[in-house]
Amino acid sequence: MAVTFSDLHIEAGLKTLEEFLAGKTYISGDQITRDDIKVFAAVSKRPGGEFPNVCRWYESVSSIIAPRFFGNAVGVKITSQASSSAPAPAAESAKATEDDDDLDLFGEETEEEKKVAEEREAAVKASSKKKESGKSSVLMDIKPWDDETDMKKLEEAVRRIEMPGLLWGASKLAPVGYGIKKLQIMLTIVDDLVSVDSLIEEHLTVEPCSEYVQSCDIVAFNKI
Repeated sequence: MAVTFSDLHIEAGLKTLEEFLAGKTYISGDQITRDDIKVFAAVSKRPGGEFPNVCRWYESVSSIIAPRFFGNAVGVKITSQASSSAPAPAAESAKATEDDDDLDLFGEETEEEKKVAEEREAAVKASSKKKESGKSSVLMDIKPWDDETDMKKLEEAVRRIEMPGLLWGASKLAPVGYGIKKLQIMLTIVDDLVSVDSLIEEHLTVEPCSEYVQSCDIVAFNKI
């Protein structure tokens, strides 16, 4: 059943609204609806302290910024008493009431608006997931083909590999035997972006690195 309020810009109308809101959170229930928005628009300014229920409701509505409301609106009509000196024609008054009944400050969402909202929500979730993604510290042994392999060029080839979420760190040469040395290198990876297995199989052991790299071993793998 629709509720009717009138002259909410003056004390008499606010008094009626004050009595109506006694014991209520919003116009049509416990959740904000377009009924609240319609009445809110009809209240010309923030009510004074003599209307505590209206003040509480007004502040609650004004603080809510949302593209849609989930409560079930029951319908509200806002009317205004015509001036005695200039009465409005009956047809015009009826049209004003009808237009007022159709007042919808937010309107129904279009398919395009829904799509944009869904894309925005998906982007936020993806961003949050990236922020929450863990990192790992890896120590890797990279072995050359033989003792004649140029280890400086080997390291340069390794460090030229660039991937999102990959950061090369400190390195040193360590003896293997028979005059052969291996490259021990630290790297930090973002777990959701870099797979160490893929790094080895698709980058370190294929050209151009394979000209210098014979094999790779993971020595240590620690979550950060």
